[in-house]
Amino acid sequence: MKTVLYGLIAIGLAAAVALYVMSAGAEVSEEQIAALPPGSAELGEKWFWAGGCASCHAAPEAKGDDKLLLGGGLRLETPFGVFVAPNISQSSEDGIGSWSLRDFASAMLHGTAPNGANYYPAFPYTSYARMELQDVSDLFAYMKTLPQVTGKAATHELSFPYNIRRGIGLWKLVFVDPAPVVLQPSVEVEDLEVWQKGRYLVEGPGHCGECHTPRDAIGGLELARWLGGAPAATGEGTVPDITPAGLSSWSASDIAYYLESGFTPDYDSVGGEMVSVQENMARLGPEDRAAIAAYLEAIPAVPE
Repeated sequence: MKTVLYGLIAIGLAAAVALYVMSAGAEVSEEQIAALPPGSAELGEKWFWAGGCASCHAAPEAKGDDKLLLGGGLRLETPFGVFVAPNISQSSEDGIGSWSLRDFASAMLHGTAPNGANYYPAFPYTSYARMELQDVSDLFAYMKTLPQVTGKAATHELSFPYNIRRGIGLWKLVFVDPAPVVLQPSVEVEDLEVWQKGRYLVEGPGHCGECHTPRDAIGGLELARWLGGAPAATGEGTVPDITPAGLSSWSASDIAYYLESGFTPDYDSVGGEMVSVQENMARLGPEDRAAIAAYLEAIPAVPE
């Protein structure tokens, strides 16, 4: 009997060790970083706005140059607890000013902090994981040009078991995947390269799926209903379906114009949390907004 008991204990310990090892945060390798050309701040500005960095990390309602003051502090109240956006300014004490490119790329692509801890997916690295490493390097170069902001943001307010960061490592094994969500257009498209560019912007840096796709009980995106609308992740209400089912009365030019101007085909204007997203998209080039529209017009429709 004791032999059986000891065997079960040994199996339990081995399983616990295996889970602990599997839950460690992944990192970008030194070799990957060494193979990159120097990052371009000029190119990186595009990824800053496409990625919506200011929407969470600048002060709420910030305008103009104040959007570049990334001191954090925004509170995101979710069913899992309250997440607080951190300071990601160039302050070495309170922000990410002391980070290396490897630190930054590991955070963006793997959700791993410089100390090896797992970030919570309120930071949308599940989408950023689809970005090219060079684009992340360019973004880092641009962020190096931004101001320092002193003061640390408050800590998250999470209860058990969500306050156990190590467990997020197992969650990431299931839900972090750099592969595209939509492999091919659902209908014939005029220019496949434009569609693919739109896919990259929407599924990667634009992280549109983080709000427009419903989540399961443990916070993973339900990819079978990709961009099909979802309960609001914070607050009340719903986020609309932006597949061809939800945008059935919109043309590609309507979508592109909305992203540029904030006006719908019915002359309504953007509202809610989408205001900052639209303002970010307005800073992209017209070819980028056209590519996003081309992608959204040619993905599977999600029925109500």
